[in-house]
Amino acid sequence: MTQPVRHDAMRARNLGLVLGEVHRAAPLTRAALAELTGLTKSTVSKLVGDLVDAGFLAETGPARVGERGRPGVSVVLSGARVASLGLEVNVDYLAGCVLDLSGTVRFSRRIERDNRGRRPARVLRSLQKLADGLLAEAEAAGLSLAGAVLAVSGPVADGVLASAPNLGWRDVRAADLLRLPVPVSLENEANLGALGELWFGAGSPEFLYVSGEIGIGAGLVVGSELFRGARGLAGELGHVVVSSSGPGCRCGARGCLETYAGQEAVLTAAGVRTVEALVRQLAADDPRAVRAVAAAAEALGLALTSAVNLLDLDRIVLGGIFGPLFRWLAPAAESVLADRLGPLRGSVPVLAPSTLGATAATLGAAGTTIHRVLADPASFPVR
Repeated sequence: MTQPVRHDAMRARNLGLVLGEVHRAAPLTRAALAELTGLTKSTVSKLVGDLVDAGFLAETGPARVGERGRPGVSVVLSGARVASLGLEVNVDYLAGCVLDLSGTVRFSRRIERDNRGRRPARVLRSLQKLADGLLAEAEAAGLSLAGAVLAVSGPVADGVLASAPNLGWRDVRAADLLRLPVPVSLENEANLGALGELWFGAGSPEFLYVSGEIGIGAGLVVGSELFRGARGLAGELGHVVVSSSGPGCRCGARGCLETYAGQEAVLTAAGVRTVEALVRQLAADDPRAVRAVAAAAEALGLALTSAVNLLDLDRIVLGGIFGPLFRWLAPAAESVLADRLGPLRGSVPVLAPSTLGATAATLGAAGTTIHRVLADPASFPVR
């Protein structure tokens, strides 16, 4: 026996339907929305009015200036009231940003600091101060927080950071250590970097995003959706073994990719302390720097070969330090891919640098809440 659809459930669905169409194709008139959604004009008019009153939509004026008769008024997503907070704890920095509903970054902060070996509670207290500063700025601007997401550099399952060897953390409910006016959810930073790239970067519907930090992670996007794996732990590219006799890794294995291509490994091999210094050395054709990046590129190419053979990838986006190093890193990695994949596939996947740089994960974190709001605005009453 079928169950009747409750009026409030139908209204919630229709609010999400209208808001989603505006997100995809704004500016739109009420008449255009009625045609796109299949809803009656009177229903659309009521829904749009409710969304405008709640601060989700804003009217922008006549759709066609100079049109005879009464022109329709277009609506767009409003960035004036609803916002989300994206936060990140990485090995050598803390970061956060406030993103409004229109997808505009309103405020952002980043603190460079070494978090290795520090107790989670201590690190999260520092992140709390960063978040409090961002929330104060958002409140002063009249923004209401719809939600928050925290990015962490390790696999996450059921709200638990299972393991972050580079931080020295294991089985940590990191989001529970923050005190914010909305619930905080936890997610892997590479997954969020992939979503950031999907929503705010290149926007390809299918690609592998590789996060090149001190650790190396990956996020796989298929059909414009994040692939998480059976337990949400997919993407640990940094611990793909590229040499069984290689150096020891913090995870306990030997020869993992990040022991060759992780930020710390590359900088040490090049004899420099920062990525900026490494780029300068590469631009000057410094032999040691060139050798260090070539070795990292070869290891990265080997790991990506396994990923391509397994997943049949056509596009790989390189983020983190791989972005500024792309000019020198990509040719050598592509050469390895061509040698190993060319005879089988006849072609190699396209390698591209991330367009977002170091902001990918925090943008993906903040964007996660925004996309939840767009899908179900009725669940996010403006505070």
